[in-house]
Amino acid sequence: MSDLDDPRCEVLVLGIGNLLWADEGFGVRAVESLHASHELPDDVVVMDGGTQGLLLLEPVCSADAVLVFDAIDFSLPPGTLKVLRDAEVPVWSETTMSLHQASFMELLSLAQLRGRFPSRITVIGVQPEVLDDLGGSLSECVRARLDEAVAFGVAELKSWGVPVQPRDVPAPDRLNAESLALHHYEQGRPAEQSACRIGDARFLNQVHAGEAV
Repeated sequence: MSDLDDPRCEVLVLGIGNLLWADEGFGVRAVESLHASHELPDDVVVMDGGTQGLLLLEPVCSADAVLVFDAIDFSLPPGTLKVLRDAEVPVWSETTMSLHQASFMELLSLAQLRGRFPSRITVIGVQPEVLDDLGGSLSECVRARLDEAVAFGVAELKSWGVPVQPRDVPAPDRLNAESLALHHYEQGRPAEQSACRIGDARFLNQVHAGEAV
């Protein structure tokens, strides 16, 4: 399940990030993998949260427990996985940790102010290596930690009493569009010689030329 309008749930599994910016997409890739490889009960909502920010407030407030996958700046070597639980997850900080701090940490603050903060929250984060490659996929060191991150997530859910079963075959449905699947995304990327890595060169050229877009 991945609909923002889902009714009140007991557990929310949330992947945060932007697939278009290389390692920023780690959280989304992690929940995609978890959903494809494991079967979860109906009271567990698995969601590609993308970069929806405060739109995720209701799903978070509606859950008793939240498991989050995200790319986080821990100031550690690239590819390092780290698990934060409950009080270890900062609701507010003067220093940037999550790459989505302006939205996710504010979201947690708002949930707390509303008196609907999850009773349990766990964040599984990876230290990114590449963040400035538009249209890029996960770096090798981050991709190599996906399976381990999913295994951590499965173990965490089981510790919460959630029955998690491996699938015999991949899930028949996806959390997002088929075109965003990792293999499609990587195979469909144009060569560097024909695609600007800092934006759409066609658009940038038109702006510089003063043309209407």
